[in-house]
Amino acid sequence: MIVPMIVASALFMENLDGTIITTALPQMAETFGTTPIHLSVGVTSYVLSLAIFIPVSGWVADRFGARTVFRNAIAVFTLGSILCGFSNSVAELIGARVLQGVGGAMMVPVGRLVMFRSVERSEFVTAMAYLTVPALIGPILGPPVGGFLTTYLSWRWIFFLNLPVGILGIVLVMRFIENYREAQSPSLDWIVFLLSGTAIASLVYDCDLVERPDANYVAVLALFALSVTTGLATAWHVGRRANPVIDPTLLRIPTFAISVLGGTLFRLGTASLNYLLPILFQVGLGFTAFSSGLLTLAAALGSFAMKIAAVPILRRWGFRAVLFGNGVLSALSVLMCVLFTEATPFVLIFLGLLIGGFFRSLQYTALNSIAFADIAAPRMSAATSFSSMMQQISNGMGVALAAVVLNLVLVLRGESLTVIPVEDLQITFVLMSAVTLAGCAFFARLAPDAAAEVSGHGRARSPMGTPPHSD
Repeated sequence: MIVPMIVASALFMENLDGTIITTALPQMAETFGTTPIHLSVGVTSYVLSLAIFIPVSGWVADRFGARTVFRNAIAVFTLGSILCGFSNSVAELIGARVLQGVGGAMMVPVGRLVMFRSVERSEFVTAMAYLTVPALIGPILGPPVGGFLTTYLSWRWIFFLNLPVGILGIVLVMRFIENYREAQSPSLDWIVFLLSGTAIASLVYDCDLVERPDANYVAVLALFALSVTTGLATAWHVGRRANPVIDPTLLRIPTFAISVLGGTLFRLGTASLNYLLPILFQVGLGFTAFSSGLLTLAAALGSFAMKIAAVPILRRWGFRAVLFGNGVLSALSVLMCVLFTEATPFVLIFLGLLIGGFFRSLQYTALNSIAFADIAAPRMSAATSFSSMMQQISNGMGVALAAVVLNLVLVLRGESLTVIPVEDLQITFVLMSAVTLAGCAFFARLAPDAAAEVSGHGRARSPMGTPPHSD
């Protein structure tokens, strides 16, 4: 499991960095002589860069070799971090964050590709359990770590922190990871790259605008129209290409399609907790920021427990039963948040979030494992890019959807947008739990023995490594 741990460490660095900056924005704004709201472009520029370059990460890995790309991605991300730390203006910070985004875009999907090509299919679940933890822990540790470094050292250290981690990662990659690459790879379709990049960037930036209280809804609608238009143009163009950068024919593989489509709905619903819970705890229930932060640690502890339990659970019940049953439980964990009131003991809220974190982490592990169960080796790069792209979009849109739903609830109930009653938050939790539950409609369509060679449940339908569908 040394390769999954190396990949998990790189992903942890990327996930931690994605949230650690938010705590330091006021101090950074003071250094640059601007406001924290204006400096939010430092966060947005990174996410936009990430979203644009993820679709081509698989092609780059096939062309230049997975180890070469993964190593250089860590190096680019680390260099971007150093440049962020030395930035003395907003323009310099934006440029450095874009560079970080390019490294992160290659690091995440190529890291998964390296892992899937390094382990047997029977070890996919265990390997994915390692990768799920940094995805959950990074956003939780980011704010307190960023606050500590900013308070007692300088905001610049939140970026310099990545230097020793990046150097160690490069050394370990060179020592333990093989340079997997395809013997032949098609030329890059620049038209699809530009169209898909425009569609994704417009959508991601639109999601960022929607969350802002002073959002210009004419701009929001215009960006959404641009995203839809370029997205449709992308779909039309890839349908005419033999080897497109974004390969929609992967959706003909049932396990991959169900993981992507059902997983998108699941992430839309559960990602809303990142936005709604802090508002509930600090605005609705009057908790301090520190108490709210302590409660979010519960999900992290639940994810650790999942890492141990995921393999036996999937071996005992298989993917269909786990994804459907645990999907229902995860939806209930979102719905459970309506029960949190000022009278609810702190320990009960913590235990509820702990259990919910376990269920959601188990679902992420199962979704990411079954997605690649029936993917043939030559198509693994395209599959990891496609899956990572959809995850990035759904996680971002989950927060935006929660913000839109909450605003609509406030407007329809005639409430002020500056004051958020607990009742309106409760309605929003109910609606987002329904979105989470909707994903179960896809999971129910899985065959009882789907991806049995990965879960170890029952008997596989096809020989190991041979996908039941060849497109």
